[in-house]
Amino acid sequence: MPTILIADDEKNIRATLARSLRLERFATIEAVDGTEALLRLDGGEVDLLILDLQMPGLDGLSVLEKMAERGIAVPTLVLTAHGTIEKAVRAVRLGALDFIEKPPTVERILLAVENALKLDRLESENRRLGEEAGLGRELLGSSTAMGVLLDTIRRVAPTDAAVLLLGENGTGKELAARAIHAAGPRRARPMITVNCAAIPETLFESEMFGHARGAFTGATEARRGKFQLSDRGTLFLDEIGEVPLALQPKMLRALETGEAERVGGSGTERVDARVIAATNRDLEAEVRAGRFRQDLYYRLVVVPVRVPSLRERAEDIPLLAAHYLDLACRQNRIRPKRLGEDAVLVLVRHSWPGNVRELRNAMGRVAILVPEATVHAEHVRFLEGSPSPLQSSTAIAPPLGFDLAEEMARHERTLIVSALERARWKMSKAAQALGLERSHLYKKLRALRIEKPPEE
Repeated sequence: MPTILIADDEKNIRATLARSLRLERFATIEAVDGTEALLRLDGGEVDLLILDLQMPGLDGLSVLEKMAERGIAVPTLVLTAHGTIEKAVRAVRLGALDFIEKPPTVERILLAVENALKLDRLESENRRLGEEAGLGRELLGSSTAMGVLLDTIRRVAPTDAAVLLLGENGTGKELAARAIHAAGPRRARPMITVNCAAIPETLFESEMFGHARGAFTGATEARRGKFQLSDRGTLFLDEIGEVPLALQPKMLRALETGEAERVGGSGTERVDARVIAATNRDLEAEVRAGRFRQDLYYRLVVVPVRVPSLRERAEDIPLLAAHYLDLACRQNRIRPKRLGEDAVLVLVRHSWPGNVRELRNAMGRVAILVPEATVHAEHVRFLEGSPSPLQSSTAIAPPLGFDLAEEMARHERTLIVSALERARWKMSKAAQALGLERSHLYKKLRALRIEKPPEE
């Protein structure tokens, strides 16, 4: 339930707005002036601000200026009396999303609130996707092995040749596929990704090639498959070695002819798609064992590209670790952390069986659970299989039914309560010790249901 702060010195307007918003299942809090509004905003519990421009003391424009100075990014709607439109325009330039003339109608307020919250959600999602997509477009590393990979990508990307990406799990084969697509002539069209291992065999044909209406029970309307959706773009077939043997002939025909036939359809559709496939299997061995068609293998392996394991490019580990640690801190709204030299040494010595994916997850764990601003060797000892401050000395292997999210929340709760007790429950001091913004600490307290114990 979003929480809306109403900051207005007129009691009747605050009451009217609060009543209307609560009827629409919003939580509301109120502030009688700009100073109180900023205190409420510092608490980190506000999802949207409705702000009057004309208030005694600290007016609405001053509140917007101070929000910008403090980095408080809360979507804001401003209320303006007749004749102060010029101020409202200045408010929009300071970051307000919309301005509403007083007295506001309920319909106008509710529409503006809905639009502002929707826009804020979209911007948050775009930021998240942008961070992840930016990571996907940029294959980081300056090692010899990465140099070979990047040189191969530069050569193959401008062509329409089929590419088979080979490498262990977690090496970044999908990132390489996205880099090829982004540098190629089809970059303006989408790259359609199919995880062949995640589709049940009974649904594989329909997922890949679509189906006609009435083709089977539940097919109430015609549907395009992944193959058709990739027309004029790129089709990325991840885990290609998992394609059911019985469906490999149809896959081969579609790739060779560029024609796809829907399940229950009466004709074929022309599709022009570039094909990039990926596998962690030895497909030549699969062909010899009769589990993968030889002709399909040769159709896919026009340009084989090997994505190196992290062990083969250990010199890239410090750069990657710092990058993923910074990314995890930003995604979780935690103050930045740095890796100490002793921690880097542990990271470089680790064998990384899970490759880049394991490194990324490890840095996410460190970002959340390490309260210090500098990460030291003892914080990453869990990679060596020895106890660390982040592990119980008796926890050798998780039991059946182990809940990772619950366990991480328990550790996080312990660390936060410990910091609060050391700081005698002074929020600013505890937030500083934890490397958090004070507003983010308040959110953590609510999420983890941490309350200050009653004084004796």
